[in-house]
Amino acid sequence: MAINSMTGFARREGALDDWKWIWEARSVNGKGLDVRFRVPSAFSTDDAALKRQVQAAFARGNINVTLNLERDRKESHLSVNVDWLAELARQAHAVAAETGGGAVDVSALMAVRGVVDVADPEDDDGATEARDALISADFCELLVDLARARAEEGARLAGITSDLVAEIEQQIAAASTTDAARPDQRRLRMETALRELLDLDPPVTEDRLAQELAILATRGDIREEIDRLIAHVAQARDLAASEEPVGRRLDFLAQEFNREANTLCSKSGDVALTRIGMAMKATIDRLREQVQNVE
Repeated sequence: MAINSMTGFARREGALDDWKWIWEARSVNGKGLDVRFRVPSAFSTDDAALKRQVQAAFARGNINVTLNLERDRKESHLSVNVDWLAELARQAHAVAAETGGGAVDVSALMAVRGVVDVADPEDDDGATEARDALISADFCELLVDLARARAEEGARLAGITSDLVAEIEQQIAAASTTDAARPDQRRLRMETALRELLDLDPPVTEDRLAQELAILATRGDIREEIDRLIAHVAQARDLAASEEPVGRRLDFLAQEFNREANTLCSKSGDVALTRIGMAMKATIDRLREQVQNVE
């Protein structure tokens, strides 16, 4: 089965000179495609351009992308606002003298905002463009990695889905062997019901007799449900083999499976068919849980 999951994770790391960055992308299931970015302002690429790349690569899923961009402070320079530090020290000494406090801790004053400033070396435009080009290239690779992760998870889902469809097929075959699916048994039940209606006292009217027989004929025949279930199995396999995103259609098909299974149970006139119908509903529920995560 060539289906993709909406669940996946990818990570890319890169570096240039004193810059380091980490891309991360997390994808979970969603009704449509919802893309969210958290990118620092130091990276100048437009978020809209990045989003268009994600939209071109994926059809569904909630995708969160983050970029962590840091600079090595070894090349940074510290500058001290001596005048501001001296003013703080003067005021601290005055307060200490007035209150009888201890000596002024200069290191504590250094932590006051505005006393120490960290200045990063200035990059020329060429260096910034080269860095951003590498970050953008890593983002493209990140999407490739995320697609691969979703495909790998999709392969696991495909195996589970295939097994569940095969299990439903076996249950359909079992339902086809019950008395409700056998013409001779249906005819026997009709004849028994007819005798019971004719033996009623007072006798039923012809209209009532025709109505009751029509109801029995409709409720006792499960051939249409069996045929539709067989067709659903074939469609499920066709969808799973498709190269297009089929999650929505598989989800709808699982609902149709459930509808037919409910009808089987409602028409059931014997314990065997009821048990098969209930087991089939449980299998279909498991199938629906799995296809919720298919792209």
